[in-house]
Amino acid sequence: MFRRGSLLPPELPSGQGKEGLRFSVLGPVRVWRDGTLLPSGSPQQRAVLAALLLYPERTATAPQLIQAVWGDDPPAMALAAVRTYASRLRKILGRDVLISKHEGYTLRIEPDALDMGRAEGLVDEAAHAGRQRYPALVRELLDAAVALWDGEPLAGIPGPFAENQRNHFTNWRLQLIEERVELDLEDGAHAEAVPELTALVAQHPLRERLRELLMLALYRNGRQAEALAVYADTRRLLADELGVEPGRQLFDLQQRILAADPGLSVLTAPDAMDAEVPVPRQLPTDIRDFTGRDTFVQELTHDLVSQAGESVMAISSVAGLGGVGKTALAVRIAHEAREHFPDGQLYADLQGNNNSPAEPTAVLGGFLRALGTADSGIPDSLAERGALYRSLLEDRRVLVLLDNARDADQVLPLLPRTVGCAALVTSRRRMIGLPDGHLVNLDVLAPEEALELFASIVGEKRAAAERKATLDVVAACGFLPLAIRIIASRIAARPSWTIKSVAGALADERRRLDELQADDLAVRAVFEVGYQQLEPAQARAFRLLGLPDGPDISLAAASVVLDLPLDETKDLMESLVDASQLESTAPGRYRHHDLVRLYARECAERDEQPPSECESAMSRLLDFYLVTAKAVYATDRPDDPLIEHLEPTALPGLPFHNRREARDWQYDEARCLLAHVHRSTGRDTLRRAVDLLLASRDLAESGTYGQAYTAAAESVCEAARATSDTRAEVRARVCLSQAHVVAGRFEEADREAEAAMAAAIVSHDSLSAGLVPDQQGIIALYRNRHAEAQDHFRRAIAAFRANGDRSGEASALCNLARAQLALGDAPSAIRSAEQGLDMLRSMRAGLRVGNALYALGMALTVEGRQERATQVLSEAVDIFKEARHPFWEGMTRFQLAAAHLAADRPARAIAPAERALNLLSEVGGDWRRANVLTVLGKGLAGIGQTARARACWTEALSIYRKLESPEAEELTQLLATPLPHGLAQ
Repeated sequence: MFRRGSLLPPELPSGQGKEGLRFSVLGPVRVWRDGTLLPSGSPQQRAVLAALLLYPERTATAPQLIQAVWGDDPPAMALAAVRTYASRLRKILGRDVLISKHEGYTLRIEPDALDMGRAEGLVDEAAHAGRQRYPALVRELLDAAVALWDGEPLAGIPGPFAENQRNHFTNWRLQLIEERVELDLEDGAHAEAVPELTALVAQHPLRERLRELLMLALYRNGRQAEALAVYADTRRLLADELGVEPGRQLFDLQQRILAADPGLSVLTAPDAMDAEVPVPRQLPTDIRDFTGRDTFVQELTHDLVSQAGESVMAISSVAGLGGVGKTALAVRIAHEAREHFPDGQLYADLQGNNNSPAEPTAVLGGFLRALGTADSGIPDSLAERGALYRSLLEDRRVLVLLDNARDADQVLPLLPRTVGCAALVTSRRRMIGLPDGHLVNLDVLAPEEALELFASIVGEKRAAAERKATLDVVAACGFLPLAIRIIASRIAARPSWTIKSVAGALADERRRLDELQADDLAVRAVFEVGYQQLEPAQARAFRLLGLPDGPDISLAAASVVLDLPLDETKDLMESLVDASQLESTAPGRYRHHDLVRLYARECAERDEQPPSECESAMSRLLDFYLVTAKAVYATDRPDDPLIEHLEPTALPGLPFHNRREARDWQYDEARCLLAHVHRSTGRDTLRRAVDLLLASRDLAESGTYGQAYTAAAESVCEAARATSDTRAEVRARVCLSQAHVVAGRFEEADREAEAAMAAAIVSHDSLSAGLVPDQQGIIALYRNRHAEAQDHFRRAIAAFRANGDRSGEASALCNLARAQLALGDAPSAIRSAEQGLDMLRSMRAGLRVGNALYALGMALTVEGRQERATQVLSEAVDIFKEARHPFWEGMTRFQLAAAHLAADRPARAIAPAERALNLLSEVGGDWRRANVLTVLGKGLAGIGQTARARACWTEALSIYRKLESPEAEELTQLLATPLPHGLAQ
């Protein structure tokens, strides 16, 4: 600390000292030993010395020294010259001072041995004195630093390095003089400053900051006309010399002088020597059970502390949904960082979510009082309060926490804007308008963090005893901290409640928000505050976008829901993201938090006018999905007439330029599309929903979305049965049966196919006439009713032909080939598959060509034509892989492995079998997995890895026995038989 009443701190050196080596660069390059000037050689030798003194860590390589002295055009003997100069300097300075290191040289001297180092030390002392509010000492220290300059820096030293450093040192000296003059002006020494500034402006006519200070000194000295004349001279000079106008700061000062701005007057403050400087400690109490967010706490604390120590003010802004824990996080960060801001911490709740947010003028008044300003010294206007606020924070390290901000306009006047200070802002809106701010969007807790928070309130033992129910509770809360706190507090206060019973209550979405309230805390009330701040168009979008059931929604789908142009929709969506009412999950995709979605639906039921608009919006979305799914189907099957049999739509869909675009859309929208089918079970939407499933059958066949597809099919199937809509029922049951087949649930698939046939008899649906027997044939094939399967396929072929459906006929022919193969008629199977393949190729079909190649490859394998079989199956693999169909890719790789085994190539069978096992691990069902394990075991046995082979067969046998499958007999025999070489054959 400084001694009160003295201008000098005890640690300030009284002189530069004469002992040891001393160097100068803030004038001619010179060196002294014990006060005696030493010879330093030629200009080039002194250039080498200057470079070594000024390079980082006083170390430079020979190439760096050559570049410093001669630039890009060194003489041929430059390296030898550098070595000579270094040798001479070593003799002057001593071998322990200049040493060779890493193909270069290093100077070992103390920092204060160089005049530049002493200047830096004095400037640091001045900054410290400024933070301690000793302006007179600051001026003295700055004057001492400036006095170290002795004419032109690096005078007479050649080379580009010296020129750059010369300019740097000249500019630094002027900055220090400007800082000192600013202090003089603040102290009222206007008249004394004018002559010095006049001389400096004459020496540096293009330096606008000096002219700005001269204008201010003249104005405060009552010489307004001269001040304005300085501006006029400056403008004329800049136009003549550089062809530019004066900078913004100079222009603003001219305008303020013209307006006689009272803010330009000198602000008087109590004598810093006689007054204690208050250190405000306004942070709210840290939350005892704060949980998680470790990465955010570390990252933001580091940013605030590290940036505040640099040449900028540190700003971090935390945005997020109401109840996500922004204030708790900010308070924790502020407490973590407060030791790095010893001059105080300011806090204000800006009440941005209220109808009457805090006025910046009032907030600044509170800050000024906390910083020691008497009420009589607080100016009236926002600009004057801001100026005084920043003056008081100058050279101090203060952290400002601005909580619950409404927008950037409210925050900007409250930012410290001074080096060493930091601001931390929380808001529901993203503070994009803050200068150089670090923006953080705070999401909900991670599942483990949510469990930890819940357990910290309810009790570790109680939560652990009902872990599954605890998981259900925090998931129903959407991992939102506020919701978890509320429900956990209710449970903690009611020892007789079980967590399982609470999970059951929260499972009812209609009453979930009712459950999430305790005392004066309620999730619904928090959401209501944000909703009430929305503009009418935003509020409508917020409501309607809560209606769809999918995990998110695309921009195109949102524009349909809102019935607005795409650009207008995008602007609305982004504005809701900025207000933390929507989340942007990916470019062009958006979602509500689960609890916010429930609240949005409540708002739609309460506020949407006319009430029918909700149903209209969902009907438009169904139309959009159906017409676009038709386009996807037509892109892959250009000549397939199925889409002609689907329900008409009133809206246009999205266009696709190729199959990849179409498939990408289908998979990107799969969960949303299927969720919308699941909810569209009303009389006016049911048929469109069923037809959307039918047009999206590739989602079922891919296996990726089997569970969601099955649930959607079950929903519309039940609705069709309940309303006696037989056309919808037969189509829905075909879809459901197909989903069961892919999942390996053949008994359920058989049951649905039989019910579909019963409905088809009375529905008179021409489309179903071929679809139903074709589906029955597939199921009969898997259930080893091969002759029955053949009959079903022939009926399907006849029905497709009667309807002019060549695509359906070709697919049924390929299915017939599989039945013929199972009946032992490989030649007929090959003919049927090739006929179907030719038809599909002529129709430019996509995926169905892969299915035809699959059937043909199976038949060729049995016929003993393995070479062609592997070629055909490999082509099918490529088709399914490109189409992102893991189920059919896995099935085809399984058949490819079987073809290699049949050709006595067990080593080549292993890779496709392994890949098939991976692909079918999540889709296809246990029976298909056992089939692949059997083939993989044969391949392994064929290369002598009998232990692995037996492990595969043992697992397969376990599956077959569980399913009571006839394949168990073959596996039993394999495991009971010694494994001879060449078993694969």
